[in-house]
Amino acid sequence: MFWDATTWYGPTSQSLEYTDPMLNIVEVNVVVVSYFGTDGIRGETSLDSVDEEDAILALTQRRTLHTSFMRVLGESLSHVQSLFPGQGNTVVVGWDDRPHNNAIVAALTLGLRLSGSDVVHIGLCATPTLHAAVLQNDARMGCMITASHNPVTDSGIKVFDAHGFKTTPEQEREISKTLQSLACEEREVNLDEQNHLSQPNKSMGKQWATEFHKTWLEQRWTVFEAVFGGCASAVQNGRIATPFLLDCAHGAGASWLADFLNQRGIMAQEVSNVAEALNANCGAGDFSPTETWTVEEAASSSHALLSQLSPAKEGTLVGAALDGDGDRCLLIETTANGYKVVDGDAMAAMLMEAGCEQGPWLFAASIESDVALTGFVSQYNSKTQCFETAVGDRWLSVGLRHSDGLFVQKSMPLRLGVEDSGHLVLPAPRPNRLGEWSLVGDGAASLCAFLLSQDASKSDSFHRGWKRRVSVKESHRERWQRGNELQQTVSEHLLSSLDSLGIRAQLRTIVGEENLLLVHGEGAGGTLSFGIRNSGTQAKTSISLRLSPELEVEHFLSLLENIEHDLAKALQ
Repeated sequence: MFWDATTWYGPTSQSLEYTDPMLNIVEVNVVVVSYFGTDGIRGETSLDSVDEEDAILALTQRRTLHTSFMRVLGESLSHVQSLFPGQGNTVVVGWDDRPHNNAIVAALTLGLRLSGSDVVHIGLCATPTLHAAVLQNDARMGCMITASHNPVTDSGIKVFDAHGFKTTPEQEREISKTLQSLACEEREVNLDEQNHLSQPNKSMGKQWATEFHKTWLEQRWTVFEAVFGGCASAVQNGRIATPFLLDCAHGAGASWLADFLNQRGIMAQEVSNVAEALNANCGAGDFSPTETWTVEEAASSSHALLSQLSPAKEGTLVGAALDGDGDRCLLIETTANGYKVVDGDAMAAMLMEAGCEQGPWLFAASIESDVALTGFVSQYNSKTQCFETAVGDRWLSVGLRHSDGLFVQKSMPLRLGVEDSGHLVLPAPRPNRLGEWSLVGDGAASLCAFLLSQDASKSDSFHRGWKRRVSVKESHRERWQRGNELQQTVSEHLLSSLDSLGIRAQLRTIVGEENLLLVHGEGAGGTLSFGIRNSGTQAKTSISLRLSPELEVEHFLSLLENIEHDLAKALQ
């Protein structure tokens, strides 16, 4: 967070100018500051005792998350519940296994209860378990205490509404605005009351979350079999390796998911139990889409999954990794001389091929997915609708969701959203009501659906395009804003350069990407997408180039390098 001549910057902010007509002075007052990034709030945790205003500064200036911030956040969440769908004031809270999460949860619970919420703790769980528990308990809101694939020294929060959807930017700004106001007030609570209200109104049993997720996934397995087919042949012919190595990032799924797959004919073996902590040399957080390794590189790796892989016939699925909070999944497949990541795009392509006979789908892919993916998907049914969304699985859900929140129908709605990072958003049956469906990203369910698609799809059907993503690190993100001089200059340069290469290009806008520059072009027999966006969680600005298979990479690579060089000079 810093001050300059025009505005004050936290994670994201909007400012309002006020002119004093007597003094001819323009003052800039912050009217809305959001402490939320692309996917909730995250920071390195500290148990140091600081007041709430200092805690806000610590988060925005040093990315440090204090318990005092979590307390006032809990109060603000209760205060804004009227902005959320549903009834009542029940808030379900779950968390993953991080050293300071017990203190973080207690502080959040204190804040929630101080301002009138009834709090239910479901214990250690994956993020999708929390999603389902919100629906199971008919709660108004859910809070998952996690920092996803970040190191265990970090923690944070993801907030869900009564339908299981993550918060909108509008809700996040109102939560943040309320938090700021509360932090300026005197709200002393005596120690006895603090100790009492730091405990939930109701606490589920130690194994409740595990058994609940397993039961829910059993329902989904049956649904996926009906939609995508099965995997008996893939197991028998060796497409799915035996053993199939599973890496749940030492998270909630590590205690049960391998057994779940074993009971269904896939001989899975969990490997992350040897890890020292959540995400420590394990899990999908260490992998990049389309990443590859030689056999020797994998064997010498410190990563729990890579180091235990065994060579197999080319094209064999040898393992899978979830991230720390269990909401996404990537697979590993053998190549001629090693291994490669099967990313979310490749997973979605096979799912859509396997499920194409079910009817037309509504398909969403993020702006960082393979530019050839939507064309591949749409070829199976002329009525299938495809569209792009902003980065973040919540935007996939926004694009795919029913206008009333939940779907009401007997069979699974034909909707799928994907990010190349391994986030797949699929419909899920509501746990306590037949015929109602939510949308959720669940790494365990994504893995099950993908494995069940293997008998009815081919791994080489999807001809991938080319993409590269580079970043300007330590970027002054406030210098990259929609419509400012820098963005306009870069935009004109891009359009002119692409025109000289025979590409008819135009600018596109995407809901949820306020400062994105997105250029879509066609020509030379192919399709191109060039995007520049600020990270929502780190001080960096990303530049991505995506080409369909028909375009020659060399023609466009120098343009990407020039843009990266110019932006580094302007933003660092």
